[in-house]
Order: sequence, then C-alpha cells, then structure tokens
Amino acid sequence: MKRVAFTEIDLVELAIAVALWTQRRRIEPWIRKAAPHPRLCAAALAIAVILLRLSLLPLHPVPTPAGADDFSYLLLGDTFAHGRLANATHPMHKFFETNYVLQEPHYSSIYPPGQGIVLALGALLFRQPWAGVLLSMALLSSIVYWMLRAWLPPAWALIGGIVCVIEFGPLNAWTNIYWGGAVSAVAGALVFGALPRLARGRDEFAVLLGFGAGLQMISRPYESLFLIAAAAVYAAVKLNRRRLLHAIAYAAAGVLPCVVLLAAHNHAVTGRWTTLPYALSRWEYGIPTTFTFQPLPEPHRTLTVEQESYFAGQSAAHGDGESVSRYAGRLASRAHYYLFFWPAPLLLALPFFVMLLRRFRWAWMLGVIALFALGCNFYPYFFPQYIAALTGLFVLSAIGAVRRMAQWNRGAAAFVLLLCAAHFIFWYAVHAFGDLHTLQTLVPQESDAGINFDDPEGRVAVNAKLAAASGRQLVLVRYFPNHGYHEWVHNGADIDSERVVWALERSPAENAELQDYFKNRKVWLCEPDAVPPKLIPYPKTTGPFLTVE
Repeated sequence: MKRVAFTEIDLVELAIAVALWTQRRRIEPWIRKAAPHPRLCAAALAIAVILLRLSLLPLHPVPTPAGADDFSYLLLGDTFAHGRLANATHPMHKFFETNYVLQEPHYSSIYPPGQGIVLALGALLFRQPWAGVLLSMALLSSIVYWMLRAWLPPAWALIGGIVCVIEFGPLNAWTNIYWGGAVSAVAGALVFGALPRLARGRDEFAVLLGFGAGLQMISRPYESLFLIAAAAVYAAVKLNRRRLLHAIAYAAAGVLPCVVLLAAHNHAVTGRWTTLPYALSRWEYGIPTTFTFQPLPEPHRTLTVEQESYFAGQSAAHGDGESVSRYAGRLASRAHYYLFFWPAPLLLALPFFVMLLRRFRWAWMLGVIALFALGCNFYPYFFPQYIAALTGLFVLSAIGAVRRMAQWNRGAAAFVLLLCAAHFIFWYAVHAFGDLHTLQTLVPQESDAGINFDDPEGRVAVNAKLAAASGRQLVLVRYFPNHGYHEWVHNGADIDSERVVWALERSPAENAELQDYFKNRKVWLCEPDAVPPKLIPYPKTTGPFLTVE
C-alpha cells in the first residue's frame, strides 16, 4: 500500500467535513431537541464512549500493561480488590524489586489511591481492571457535560460533551493505559461545575465541590493545591462573607472522606498518617526525583541495576539546580503537551478565546490554566496526567471560543465543529477497519495517537505463551546491559497465589532458593531485551547471557 502523506489525510478529512456540512440541517435540530434532556444526554455520552471502544476490540484488544507505571497502579488496584490498603512484605522480596513499588515496610504501589479504586472496581465487577478504566473515561464525558451546563447554554454544553467523547473517548491514550488521568479530570470537572452553581445560590453544591477537591487529593495530591486555590479565588469573588463561610463548611464535609482515606492509606503503607508512599519511595530508592528547586534525593537502600538506571535517568532530568532560564526553557518545551486537550481542528477557533478575556470567568479560567502550568513546571518531566484536572476547562475554553466564533460567523463555527467530527470519523474508521499494515502506515501520522495495537514490545506473545502453559509458572527475568526503561518484573497483591510469578534473576544460589520456595512451578527464563523477547524453560546451566535462536 502506498504511504499516505499528511496532506492527503487532510484532504480526506476535509471531504468528510463537507459531506457532514450537507447534512447540517438535520444535525442541528437533533442537538436542539436533545439538549433539554440532560440526564438522557449524559447517559448517551457515557454509553457512546463504552460502545465505541468495545467495538474496536477485534483489532485493539484490552491493553497489555507495559512499564512501571502501569504495573504499579495495577498492584494498587489489586491490593484494594483484595480488601487491603497495603500488603505484607514478601519473604522473597529481593527478587521482586521493581520501580515504583515499595517492598518495605509493606509491599505496595507508591501511588495515591484514586486510580487504584477505579482499577479495583473493574476487577471486582468485571474481573478485568481495564473495565474500570473504560468506565472512568465514560464517566468523564458525562461529568464534563454536566460541568459545561453550568457555564454554557444547553445546546452548546451538549456539543462540548460530544467533543469530550471525540477527544477523550475510545482513541485517547488515557482510555488505553492503566495510569491515565480520568480520576483527576473528573475531580476537576466536579469542582469547576460546582462553582458557578454555588455562585447562583445553590449552597448544596459546595459539598460536591469539596468532594471534587478530595478526589483530586487522592489522585494528584500536589496539584490539589492549585485546584483548591483556583476554587477559593472564584468563590471569594462571587460569594459574600456569610455565604463563603457556609460554603467552606459544606466543602469540608465533602472533602473529609477523601482526607481520611488518604491518611489511612499513608499509614497502612508507610506507618505514618502524613507520609505519602511516593515520598517514602523517594527516600528509599531516590525516585521519583524531587522538584527542580529541591536537592537531588539520595537512595537509602541498595538498588538493582534497573533501579539504578531509573535513578540516573531521573537525576539527569532533574539537573544540578534550578535557574530562571532552565525553568523558562522547560515551560516553553512543554507547550505541545497542552494540545492533548484540544482537538486539532478546534485550534482554528483559538483566537476567538482571546476576545472572551474581558469577562471575569474567562480571565479566571486562563489564570487557572497558567497556575497549573507554572506549578507543574517544577517537575523535571511532564505528562498530561499532571494537569488532568484542567480537562473540563480546556473543553469549556474550546467550546467558548467556537461559540464566540459563531457570533462572528455561524457557518464558520459550524464547519470547524464538523471538521472536528470528520477528524474523529476518519481515524476511528482507520482503527475499526484497517488491517495491521494500514495501521502501521497511518498511525504514525495520527496527531493524537493513543490506542494500542499490535505487539511492539513482544509482551503479548510472551504472555500468550505463559497462558498456554499448564499449571503455575515462575519467570526469572534477565535484562541485558543495554536494557532501557521497560519494566518486566511485576506481580499482584498476593504473590504466592499468582498463577505467574515474575522475579528478577539473581545469583545461582539465590535463584535456587527462590525455586525451592516456589516448588511445583514450571520455571522460565525471560530475556525481554532480545529481539523479539525470548521465553524458554529455565536452563540448568547458563552463561552471562543466553543466546536463543
């Protein structure tokens, strides 16, 4: 098949938009008719996300976990699914050392509980953690739509909800990994949806505002400071002193359950109510590294070769110290990450957002985005999940800009929205109907590719071979000297009951001790750095590295 250039793809999307344009007189009445029914619309948006992603399962199956973040969050979810906040340290824990997982004083993920709750619900309800991810992304579209109804007329709010499905639905990266930003995004949408309702005299929404702030605490604790500060500024401007005090009291009631959960989780894992597992990992392993204005952390336990690699990489990203020029350089280099939250065609309406800044609500919104951007710029590295709480505001700013554009030229605004729909229709069709060669050819040109396909790291083939083997398995992982940041050692909350146990290969004497502990298991050797990764029965004698043809 001839490789299709970006310009040709652009023309195809334009043709789809033109075809939709011819049907706009049918589309617009449908939106106006549906808009007065918020519950029906919210349910339809959530169901659309679920059905659209499930329809892609033949070519894009349930995502295979890959990397330390996925595995750590899955451990967190599995721990909760077992009815525990933390797990006892395993007697063979030295074999299970891996990044972003604590072995002592308790065996646990280093992350706060928010995403783990989602994964646990998926495991408990559907026996599949990813089901929790999909449900959380479906909920996100509904909650963002609910938020938009507080800021926009009903029809425009529904359009925003549809845009949310397009941008944060089946093709989005968060839907197809286990450490996405849905929980934080829902938290932000709850806060930003409650604020204008509170300003209109509905004090009961302060409880929901508090719950949203608490949800952010148990998913992104650091960024919860910015979310609370943003809400405080808006409330201080919009509420008189008496109502502000009432709102604070109601919000405290909403946030309290999340604070209790966070403290209980901290205590269960670290032994201290106020010490996050994340912070304990930094003290023990030196990762995740500190903010750029802080000194580099020093590990306080012996690291494996893989952990040393992570520590060295994060230390290099941190640098020797902060400066204005470094801070500004990072801020500029991260601008493209914000495109994650805006469908590419809607960037055409971005200039119209500037025209909205004369009003407080829009200027405040821009200030909130700036606050998050400046505060998160102290991270040595960056992912969209860090500012996920802004998801609803980004959708609101996009729809607000298009709405302002419509006041200038209604037809131009309608065509921009249809371009957005055409962009999604084209790429969804590629993923739904394209064969492997088509996907390999086109996906590299997809502006916001995020859905899994094929087996780029060889994990699917290795997992399939283990699944086909009878009985219980023990896999000893041997990394090559050139091993990168792709982690393979991972286990669930109850290691001894796992069908497949993954362990780091150590010395022959230590390996014999491990095999004696896990008697009656078939023992494998996995070399993930081979191309493709190799999985063979564990040989009785091996050299420094096993060459497998």
